[in-house]
Amino acid sequence: MTSINRDALIAAARAARDQAYAPYSRFHVGAAVLTANGDIIPGCNIENAAYPSTMCAERVALHNAYAHGARHIIALAVIADTPGPVSPCGGCRQVMAELCPGAVIFLANTAGVWVETSLPQLLPGAFDPNDLPS
Repeated sequence: MTSINRDALIAAARAARDQAYAPYSRFHVGAAVLTANGDIIPGCNIENAAYPSTMCAERVALHNAYAHGARHIIALAVIADTPGPVSPCGGCRQVMAELCPGAVIFLANTAGVWVETSLPQLLPGAFDPNDLPS
């Protein structure tokens, strides 16, 4: 299994943040996922004038990883210019519950403050495919 270089993953998320398209909120967020084969795949938030069409950085990174064939995400980092480590929205937490349920998650801010967490801590009792009728 690939070892997790937290600093490199957060740095990749920070670099992805520079690509954010956030003309409405001006809230730039970056994310990066680490795949089992060691690839780091970035994502940034991409807003849209039709607000529900906006994509959060976490989902962009995860969808980007899956689009490139990654199916085992071992870590995810998210960064924004917030007072403390940025917190994923509920929609992102639900997507994370399905696409990277066992991943180590690093939440950071641009001042260098970070925390390590997990999906069960972020979304206890998550709805998952096992909850669907067979």
